[in-house]
Amino acid sequence: MKKDKIKTKNITYPEVKIKDVFAAFWYSLKPQKWALFFAIVSIVIWNVLGAVYPLLYKEFFDIIYREGSKTQTAQQLIVIIIQIAAINLVIWIFSRIYNYLIIAIEADTMARLKQRAYDYLIRHSYNFFANNFTGSLSQKVNRFSRAFETLADQILYGVLPLFIKVISIIFIVFFINKWIALVLFVWTAIFLIFNIIFSRWKVKYDVMAAEADSASTAYLADTIANQNTISLFSRFNTESSGYKDVTNRQASIYRFSWNLDSIMWAVQALLGVLIEFLLFYFTVKYWEQGLVTVGVFVLFQTYIISLIEQLWGFGRIIKSIYQSYADSKEMVEILLLPYEIEDSPTAKDLEVKDGQIEFENLDFSFNETRQILKNVNLKIKAGEKIALVGSSGAGKTTFVRLILRMYSATAGQILIDGQNIASVTQDSLRKNISLVPQDPILFHRTLAENIAYGKPDATTEEIKRAAQLAHCDEFIKNLPLGFETYVGERGVKLSGGERQRVAIARAILKNAPILILDEATSSLDSKSEALIQDALASLMKEKTTIVIAHRLSTIQKMDRIILIDKGQIVEEGTHESLLKNKDSNYKKLWELQAGGFLK
Repeated sequence: MKKDKIKTKNITYPEVKIKDVFAAFWYSLKPQKWALFFAIVSIVIWNVLGAVYPLLYKEFFDIIYREGSKTQTAQQLIVIIIQIAAINLVIWIFSRIYNYLIIAIEADTMARLKQRAYDYLIRHSYNFFANNFTGSLSQKVNRFSRAFETLADQILYGVLPLFIKVISIIFIVFFINKWIALVLFVWTAIFLIFNIIFSRWKVKYDVMAAEADSASTAYLADTIANQNTISLFSRFNTESSGYKDVTNRQASIYRFSWNLDSIMWAVQALLGVLIEFLLFYFTVKYWEQGLVTVGVFVLFQTYIISLIEQLWGFGRIIKSIYQSYADSKEMVEILLLPYEIEDSPTAKDLEVKDGQIEFENLDFSFNETRQILKNVNLKIKAGEKIALVGSSGAGKTTFVRLILRMYSATAGQILIDGQNIASVTQDSLRKNISLVPQDPILFHRTLAENIAYGKPDATTEEIKRAAQLAHCDEFIKNLPLGFETYVGERGVKLSGGERQRVAIARAILKNAPILILDEATSSLDSKSEALIQDALASLMKEKTTIVIAHRLSTIQKMDRIILIDKGQIVEEGTHESLLKNKDSNYKKLWELQAGGFLK
């Protein structure tokens, strides 16, 4: 069924209804459906017996009020006490079976929910993650599984036992007095209907509360991640004020939602007083006519206490169910959101023999409004080393992201050894390309694990060799734990230059036939850069290489230099040939960098 769309942060999410949340939960619950079936059988037996054994208390008090021998009466009462104990023992056994099964079901299902959410989330596009906060996404994954736990608890420990007990009690009372059973049925229906309607009306405020919580967490994560920037610009007061606005809005929504809860509980209390009055009023009238016994009073009192106790919590159950919907809704939106970039159903693995890359009539636009690349036609021969240069925003990085299919071309195609990259699997495409980015981000894992990320089965010797070629060994040897040193979140324990050397070592170890260097030496000092250039020269041998560079001194030896301006190729040639052209924009850039700042 086609779903309505919700536009949020440049991403159009599908509208999620409560049935979609239940469907997402059932998908992960289904592997344990038989355990769930036996759990439900156990709870039915448990609660039916729980409604039946008060009949023995009725009989107990009826026997006490009968005339007869105390010895005979005592014997009858002892039999009833034994029967009550036996029923309670059976109830205890089935309740233990039920709890054991539900604990296993919930724990395993929560793990599957987290895994499914992670697996689907992590394959979303670069654009998706650029439009979402990391902290907010992490919270959505965790809240998704916790919402299932809450929902399962409320249904399996609240709703299901309640309905079994209500049906059992009304059925039993019907055989004692059908009119009292009718009163009990009507009151129960009114109580439940009120709670359901009120809670459904209130769910929009629960959703707002969940969204306010996400906004608060996102703001918190964003400012903590940028604490150094806040400090450098002396913006503590501004950010504190911004966070105060977010939390005050959250508090306002929570306050309104909790006041609505108070209204619901007040109505429930009034209904509780009403049923107790009505039930005992009619029972007294029938007792007066000799139609009911004293034991019936005890029975009805037991049932009233039991029903009010369980029904009183029904409002909280409905609230929790809708709260679970609100908490899981954002993650289900992501699960139902189609991938921006997907492998075609007939996609095959990319086979790279030579590494020739062709761009044919390539266009790319953001949101069909901002055109970045225009009719790009370029052929990079197998093993050729080219450099992309141009001003910031000219389209160089977009060029690279299109090769990696982080974006999809608006028009035209990119071919690698004659294979359209839109027709091959993304995994096989990226396995054949090594990227050294301008600002490498590392995992909070050991240096060895980070270097070996592109080749998980690499030996210790291979890791050390790659580190040596990238001159990582120069700083690693000074670390107490060496290659087993943890680098911190995003690699913050290393300097920018050290992170870049780790990224180069990773590319050396991966040894893919196509290499992309995006300002790969920008964070290095002159001495380190000289060393790394030697390593890169070895790395680039027999590889098709694309280098993005602002410092033109690093690309003089490239086979070809491509100058991009406003999304188009305006010049290309070797360093020497471009300098010979007096009207060359590349020559102007070179002269500016070589001596323009000194003039």
